[in-house]
Amino acid sequence: MLTLTIFAGKLCLVDTTEFEKDDISGFEETDTELAALEDEALEDEADDSEVGGINEPIPAGVPVYALFLAYSRETLYGIYKGGFIPHCASVILRTRYGLDMARVRGEIKRDINPQRIMRIERIATEDDFKKAEKYRTKEAEAFPLCKERIAFHKLEMKLIAVHYLHEEQKILFFFSAESRIDFRALVKDLVSIFRCRIELRQISTRDEARIGGGFGICGRCYCCSTITDKMKPVSIKMAKEQNLSLNTAKVSGPCGRLLCCLAYEHGFYCAERHNMPSEGCRILFEGEPWRVREVNPICASITLAAEDGRQTQVAANRFVRTDNKWSIGKASNEDRGERGTTIDDRA
Repeated sequence: MLTLTIFAGKLCLVDTTEFEKDDISGFEETDTELAALEDEALEDEADDSEVGGINEPIPAGVPVYALFLAYSRETLYGIYKGGFIPHCASVILRTRYGLDMARVRGEIKRDINPQRIMRIERIATEDDFKKAEKYRTKEAEAFPLCKERIAFHKLEMKLIAVHYLHEEQKILFFFSAESRIDFRALVKDLVSIFRCRIELRQISTRDEARIGGGFGICGRCYCCSTITDKMKPVSIKMAKEQNLSLNTAKVSGPCGRLLCCLAYEHGFYCAERHNMPSEGCRILFEGEPWRVREVNPICASITLAAEDGRQTQVAANRFVRTDNKWSIGKASNEDRGERGTTIDDRA
């Protein structure tokens, strides 16, 4: 089979026949290699502990706003007692980094833990916008300077972003590294250059992808960068339950971790599979013993295989479970044609 793909920046036709065989074990990684792609912990919960919310009940009638930090592409929550704040307005509030500017995305209708809600100080003024523009120019100048000092100290770290806090004499440097970095000498060097407080924050590969942005294999912008930064941990079990090929190139994103979209569809697959027999289950169908060969929750169909190699597809809604035993009911008018899908797979 010829597949259209992009290789070295050019559109090419590739013969993928050999990769479409049933036995693809040679192309699948071991459990140890796949486990390296999993998320180790709930990073967002750790971050929320640094916020220190309002720690008091939200007054009745006071809306909770979803806020967006452009430089780290994080979603925050805040309240403002000074009146209504329109959509896309900019506000000043205290984040876990310090007093800074954020953009309002709208009101939140669902319940939010008060410890994750911050108090909005005020609505941004024209002077605030001028200051933000001045800081963006300084950030562009600080980035290459910091990279130069990193190279001077021979540190194995990658600088991701630089940000000047809006209301404090403080600069944030976001970087990624494969291990913990001793950057004390670098901090002293940067303090002597910029003459203000310096904070270096090591971020994960997922955070790096969120801040940098880009396009996934689906052709859309990264979910973590455009939809939400509150991502659920993704495990290799999710990929197995969705019958995906356990190939790191197919189940991992540009960040080197498992695709975020595996968590989006996991609930659907779990709910659908609960109403379907599992692979390997033996069922009596039309007076003959059959074995469940494949379960397809998307198409709501199940492929059965007979002992002599024949295969047939049966609609999932015909399967009935009684006392933990599965049986097949009568076909409805819509399922009458399914017996014609029998495939002779004998050698």
